[in-house]
Amino acid sequence: MAKPKIAIIIGSTREGRFGDKPANWIYELGKARSDLDFEIVDLRDFPMPFFDEPASPAWVPSKAEAAQKWQKTLDRFDGYIITVAEYNRGPTAVLKNAFDYAYPSWNKKPVAFVGYGSTGGARAVEQLRLQAIELQMVPIRTGVHIFWQIMQEANGGKKLSEFDFLNQTGKDMLDQFAWYAKALKVARDADAQATKAA
Repeated sequence: MAKPKIAIIIGSTREGRFGDKPANWIYELGKARSDLDFEIVDLRDFPMPFFDEPASPAWVPSKAEAAQKWQKTLDRFDGYIITVAEYNRGPTAVLKNAFDYAYPSWNKKPVAFVGYGSTGGARAVEQLRLQAIELQMVPIRTGVHIFWQIMQEANGGKKLSEFDFLNQTGKDMLDQFAWYAKALKVARDADAQATKAA
């Protein structure tokens, strides 16, 4: 079996965002593994309008070119790790919009979250877990939560990799995520073979 390909999605597009730091940190942690391949995917490269399609992509193809590009990009991956900023107790609008602009591309794949903010992004991550289930993703239990004080130190020049507890939590998350990525890839491949044989 080929190694599962994992997208690390930066879930904020605003100028001056913090999201690059956790995305690059978890990417470096992931590179130390031999069982998964990682790639950073930036929502800035997919300027989708707020969802205005005739129906969900679960039922009809999207018309927006940026949405089609987004879906084709997601199709290349076997799982997703998403950086999550918390705004007003929820995820960024651009990230929720990105969730809504795909459906089959998300199905039967694991998702993990690296949250950040005053509560470590916990409330935003909690909402996204529910939405992930509706999109037939498999949200794993272990996540990473980067609190405000750590963000301040990171913005002051300290690297996230210098926080041992973050490294341990990140490794724990990746260990759990890898199990689901591999198991679900085997199951999806079996489904694809069965469909071809039918």
